[in-house]
Amino acid sequence: MSDTVIQIESLSKYYRLGVVSSGTISHDLNRWWARFRGKPDPTLRVDQVEKKNKSGNSGTGNENGYDDFIWALRDINLEVRQGEVLGIIGRNGAGKSTLLKILSRVTAPTTGECRIKGRIASLLEVGTGFHPELTGRENIFLNGAILGMSKYEIRGKFDEIVAFSEVEKYIDTPVKRYSSGMYVRLAFAVAAHLEPEILVVDEVLAVGDAEFQKKCLGKMNDVATQGRTILFVSHNMGAINILCKKGVLLEGGQIAVRGSASEAISKYQTINSGSCDVDLSIVNNRIGNGYARFIKVLTRNQREEICDNFVIGDDLIFDINILCEKKIRFARMSLHIKSSDGIPIYHFHNIDAGFELTDLDGQLWIRITLKKQKIYPGEYHVNLWLGDMSYEYLDYIQNAMKFMVIEGGIVLRRPLDRNAGVVHEIPLWEKL
Repeated sequence: MSDTVIQIESLSKYYRLGVVSSGTISHDLNRWWARFRGKPDPTLRVDQVEKKNKSGNSGTGNENGYDDFIWALRDINLEVRQGEVLGIIGRNGAGKSTLLKILSRVTAPTTGECRIKGRIASLLEVGTGFHPELTGRENIFLNGAILGMSKYEIRGKFDEIVAFSEVEKYIDTPVKRYSSGMYVRLAFAVAAHLEPEILVVDEVLAVGDAEFQKKCLGKMNDVATQGRTILFVSHNMGAINILCKKGVLLEGGQIAVRGSASEAISKYQTINSGSCDVDLSIVNNRIGNGYARFIKVLTRNQREEICDNFVIGDDLIFDINILCEKKIRFARMSLHIKSSDGIPIYHFHNIDAGFELTDLDGQLWIRITLKKQKIYPGEYHVNLWLGDMSYEYLDYIQNAMKFMVIEGGIVLRRPLDRNAGVVHEIPLWEKL
């Protein structure tokens, strides 16, 4: 369609492992000719050749890594329309950066094709497109020229770029003397202000401080409202959720989810859950008489999805399975959340909630829901306790499970304060 600015069809990219250039064309030709004849690589050392021979490999097989390859991307089909803000997420090694490099023409695909309509500005890593020997001023004009802009157009944006980057004092200093923070400030300012039709941003914003990250997110939001297209890669799920309407989840070089940003984030959190469904029946490090025992605990979010990654503002739901070996007339139960360094965060007790546990027999499930939890990012551990009417221990397990709170959610209204404590609570504000 006419409003499609990126069309990707059957795109794949693989890298060969253990094969690098010898440094000269003649050596590369000798290596290729030896492999064609089934001979050992003539550029290898003697000990490397012997190692290959001992493994029973002639130098052309996969066992020694000679011809091993890995698919960084596999059969990617994607269409991006003008004005869309697309969030691309996935674990490390999922293929996110490779996809952006292909879109930015940094590398070529192995198979398939990628059609792009309009100028594209890429910020893939600190200092992308900058010449280290040139000054900040010269690099601004260089990047503008690469995007096809005239000197007149660049001059019109120059003051705005410098003001945004906050490097006025160093604008005539070679960028090789910049800190990583200064580098990324200027690089982002150039990419965002020179008005490309498509802006590609990788995880470079992690280099900046919290105030700069907020500033960049605000600028990308402004760019999006101007009808330009943004492809945004980040591990900050809150930023993806706020900035992007659509999302793509890459897993193993393939598209696992293509839909709304919330759908992609939800699936990402699910597949990255490591300890959200814990079998407690096999735990030996516990205290109690065993008349009743915890046998399973799992965590869910407000969408009823089993996961152990939450952003601030998500519901935190604990589903706990209990097995009673004998009937318990009156029971007491508590759940204790603490930080990874042992600081108590929450202590939930059934008595405090007015929730009675009476006549327990056989198996039952207990659900504890913390609505819109306000815990700051970090790793947290859960202790479970079960007692009878006299508070004698039926079962007690320390560190029964753990979960993560990750950056994002309601705290993106302002920069995240790392020294703010462990709970983010919003009281009532009013003028008297």
